[in-house]
Order: sequence, then structure tokens, then C-alpha cells
Amino acid sequence: MLLTKYTHACVRIEKEGRVVVLDPGTFSETDLALAGADAILITHEHADHIDQDAVLAALAANPGTPVHAPAVVADALRAAAPQTSGQVHSAAAGDTFTTAGFTIRCFGGQHALIHPSIPVVANVGFLVDDAVYHPGDSLIVPPGVQVDTLLVPVHAPWSKVAEVVDFVVSVRAPRAFQIHDGLLNETGLGFTESHIARVGAEHGTDFRHLAPGESVEL
Repeated sequence: MLLTKYTHACVRIEKEGRVVVLDPGTFSETDLALAGADAILITHEHADHIDQDAVLAALAANPGTPVHAPAVVADALRAAAPQTSGQVHSAAAGDTFTTAGFTIRCFGGQHALIHPSIPVVANVGFLVDDAVYHPGDSLIVPPGVQVDTLLVPVHAPWSKVAEVVDFVVSVRAPRAFQIHDGLLNETGLGFTESHIARVGAEHGTDFRHLAPGESVEL
């Protein structure tokens, strides 16, 4: 598989000529990420994880492209563009399905707590082909799974470095790359990633930074 990282939380995974895109949000290069997409996965409703206009444009351009997302996101897409309803599917924790030749398993169920005054929304973490895990905005460890490649939300209003490091240690994936890094400047990113890389290495995880647009063979 070929994984391409885009700005913030969006990644593109290619395998045998098929493409699945996860969390093409408003911080990301959605035109590049969604080009030729065979399936789209959305972890939750926040705009930095779904650019609704870009997703709807991708569905309209290719009526064969499905999107899988929590029910509230799926309902919003159907309401905005009823003609694409047949392409939009609800996903929830515990689901397993196949889309565009990829096997997808769903974990979690809710977004990490930002503040007690802010309602918690649905969030689904996606495990692609039992290999690549994108947790969305959560630090849910998928039970009973050996993750090969972990996508690590390195910074968010709902997290702190200790929690992120503990997440990496708990998952114990051999390989990890950063996501959810769009709110950090270069200094903050380097500081945060140095802790993740150092402690992760002590527990068998090789953590590496990917620049926007950079690809890596898995």
C-alpha cells in the first residue's frame, strides 16, 4: 500500500489501483487527496475532518464513489445533496465492511472530550485492511488488534502530550506517522514529536514525520 499524508488529518491510501481517502477536511488539500478516490471515510463532523462541499463534489463527479461516516455526518450529506444518498453509508463502532477493495473495521464511537461545556460528538476510528489505523479525534486503542501503521493525532484542543505518548505506547504499532498537526508551528511540532518518537522507540514504535504531500510505501 502507498500512504500519502496531506495537511492536518487527511490521508490517502492506494492499493492495486484503488484509492481510499480518510478525513478530507478544510485544512487539507482536498482537490489532490480526493482526485480519483474510490471510497471516502469520515471519522466525524468537524470541518477540519470533512470539507462537505469537496466531498459532495467528489460524489457528484463519480457516482460510484461511496462515503462512510457516522450517522450524523451521513444524514447531513444526504440532506445537502439527496441525489447522492445512495452513495452515503452510516458507520459505527463495531462495524466491519468492504469498500473499494479495502476491508474496514470501526472502533471507538465518540470524540475525545474538549470541555464539559462542549457536547461530545460521534467519532469512528477506521482500521484499513487490518493494517493502518486512523483514530480520528480520539485516542481509542483498538482491542485485540495488532496495528501495523498508526496515525497519531499529535496535537488537539482535547489532548496533551502525555496522553498522546501513552496512546502510542498502548497501541505498540511497529510504525507510526503524525496526523492532526495543523495547529502547531514548526517549533511546537518538533517539541511534541520528539517526545513521541523517543518514548515510542522504547516500546518498539518507529515514529516518523511526514510532510504534506509526502508518500510512503507500507
